[in-house]
Amino acid sequence: MTLLQTRNLAREFGGLHAVENVDFDLDAGEIRAIIGPNGAGKTTFVSLICGRIPASAGKVVFADEDISSLPAHERVRRGIAYTFQITSVFANLTAFDNVALAVQSSGHRDIPSATEATLARVGLYDRKHSIARTLSYGHQRLLELAMGLALAPRLLILDEPTQGLSDAEIDGFCALVRDTAQTVTVLLIEHNMDVVMELARRITVFDRGRILAEGTPEEIRTNAEVQRVYLGA
Repeated sequence: MTLLQTRNLAREFGGLHAVENVDFDLDAGEIRAIIGPNGAGKTTFVSLICGRIPASAGKVVFADEDISSLPAHERVRRGIAYTFQITSVFANLTAFDNVALAVQSSGHRDIPSATEATLARVGLYDRKHSIARTLSYGHQRLLELAMGLALAPRLLILDEPTQGLSDAEIDGFCALVRDTAQTVTVLLIEHNMDVVMELARRITVFDRGRILAEGTPEEIRTNAEVQRVYLGA
């Protein structure tokens, strides 16, 4: 089943085509990676999907509904959660309170239990009373992921989730994504190619606001144009 589609999706900034007429399909249950050089349009593209910025043209269809005109908070209610490239937790609240706010937004009736279960899922249960700003960077990234999961999404978009993580934290993150993907479709932007090749079933390569190539990890690894533009750089 196709969960997400974009058709002729475009965004211009002062005449610059950040995203240009992109047709994209994502199946339910998939782990898809988006890669490409800096400035290729990756973050702009996922921002168009989640409604953080409006499209100049084209449409976004999610679960057979055209959501192109919906604001970001309505897309969250439809089941799209997005974690940012830079952590965006509430620094002065505890880890518990950060996640509880997301659980409350999801409409869950038992907020304390759901909050604790989500914190346990990402390995932060023992730090539930810690103020977010006192957590390590890696734990703040996990907290943001917990906030995304607490929204009970159908699609979880992760923007550079392993940036700044240690090797051990990256291993734990990969295990968490594989577990999450049993019930949630995952779309991630990632520069760590070891992570991409380990997690993604399919990879979409962006360059200059357009899709350059799509395929399995092996197909992308051996694609001469991708090698020239990105992997061989």
